[in-house]
Amino acid sequence: MKNEEIESFKWLFQCWLRCMGGNAPKGFLTDQCASMKRALEACMPTTVHRWCIWHIMKKIPSKLNGYKAHADIEQQMSDVVWNSHSKDSFDRNWNDFLVNFGLADNKWLSDLYEDRHIWVPVYLDHHFWAGMRSTQRSESMHSFFNKYITRNSSLIQFVKQYDNCLGSREQAERESDAADFHTVIPCATKSPIETQFQDAYTQAKFREVQAQFRGKANCITRLKNSALGYSVYEVGEQVSSSILDKFAVTYDSVAAEVKCQCLLFESRGILCRHALSVLSFEQVSQVSPRYILERWSKKVKRRHTHIKSSHDEPLIEPRSKRFDQLVFRSQNICEFASESEELTAILHRAYDNVMAEMEAVKAKRKGTSSLSHEDANLESVNELQSPPRI
Repeated sequence: MKNEEIESFKWLFQCWLRCMGGNAPKGFLTDQCASMKRALEACMPTTVHRWCIWHIMKKIPSKLNGYKAHADIEQQMSDVVWNSHSKDSFDRNWNDFLVNFGLADNKWLSDLYEDRHIWVPVYLDHHFWAGMRSTQRSESMHSFFNKYITRNSSLIQFVKQYDNCLGSREQAERESDAADFHTVIPCATKSPIETQFQDAYTQAKFREVQAQFRGKANCITRLKNSALGYSVYEVGEQVSSSILDKFAVTYDSVAAEVKCQCLLFESRGILCRHALSVLSFEQVSQVSPRYILERWSKKVKRRHTHIKSSHDEPLIEPRSKRFDQLVFRSQNICEFASESEELTAILHRAYDNVMAEMEAVKAKRKGTSSLSHEDANLESVNELQSPPRI
């Protein structure tokens, strides 16, 4: 990292500390916003920076309450922001909104429009956000830690309570894993695609997917044109008794790829109801694996579980010890191999051979009789555990 990047990161971290400490001076965030943006761009050049839309929309009443029709202004602005499905439509709707309410000279709205590319959903949904559009997840984490730690906590209390906090999170993860493996949420439809997601996803994520399958009932699918396996559809969604939103959806039967104008999959990793309607129209029974993300699989391997803590179950200790030994030896080997391209290539070939041998042993073990005593104990970790004694 370059010196200027280090200084930018230090400044950004100091800003965060001042804000988290609750002693940031009045107008601190507003005055330093431009500097923070430069720091983010210098320290994390490949990261997409966006503003919290929840905080922006929350400011509407205080910024526009001087107008007579401020209630209608808030409703119309919210509709423009959330229901514009293309950049061109947002620009048109925003201009109509300003003209209708005589807001063309409002500086706050003008500044927001200039920076629309970092807060308006339609300008950002082509990036993957895993469902995040605001800082709510960060704030919920603050709320979680506030149950254990306060500003008046001593250093000793902080260490003890932080340890208790981690234990609570670990227990919650174990309970969630047990629910994913031992209980099943019934499908809302007869779609085989929904069953495919039911088998793959955790309960929490499957509920989100299931909401899209329910929403498919409000969609009307119409084929506009088709050629050489590439079809273009228009899907109308009845959002109210008088409003019918229309979305363009394309389907490539050769590549088994579906793409919707709403970009829900691109931004949240979930197939939207419009795409599901097209897949149903095309009589597709199984979606491509690219639409089932491993990050939400109930069988995902959490690598952070290899990190030891005071709340580790005794049954996991042998595996943790083996993991630590392997990491220690691998680090020495990697340092030696990284000295030249030739040594690196040798290590890559060795890794491939060892991986193939281990997969063969693992497959052979699956075909044998019952699990060994230790493996059976490891499997029992997925079951519900009693809360750890504190």
